[in-house]
Amino acid sequence: MKYILMMNTMKAGQGVPIWPKQDLQAHVAFMRRFAQELRESGELVSAEGLAFPNQAKLVRAGKDGAAITDGVFPESKEFLAGYWIVDVDTPERAYEIAAGASAAPGPGGVPLNMPIEVRPVMSAPPPEML
Repeated sequence: MKYILMMNTMKAGQGVPIWPKQDLQAHVAFMRRFAQELRESGELVSAEGLAFPNQAKLVRAGKDGAAITDGVFPESKEFLAGYWIVDVDTPERAYEIAAGASAAPGPGGVPLNMPIEVRPVMSAPPPEML
C-alpha cells in the first residue's frame, strides 16, 4: 500500500534557512541518507522538498476556466516543506518511516521531532463513492 508522508515545518523565515551552516549540512546529510535507505529497501516511490510559501500561488478556475491566482500566504504558521511517497506492507511500517523522518537533526544535532502527516494514497475512489 502506498502512503504519503508529509513534513510540515515552521513558518517561513524561521528554522532551516537561519540555522548555522554545520547544522544545516547535518540536516541535509540526514535527509539524503534517509532517502537512500528507503531507496535501497525498495520502499521509496518518490520524495521531494518543496519551495517556501513565498513562492506559492493558490490557483482556481475562473468562470471562463482561466487560471486565477491568489497568494502568496507567508503568514501561515506551518507549511508543507516536503514529502515522501512510500510503498509498504503495513500502516505501522509507514509510521516507523515517518518517525525516522521526524527525528531529523536540528540545531546542535537535537532531533526536531517535527510532525509528519501519514495518509494512504488512494488509487481509486472508495467503493462507497461510486
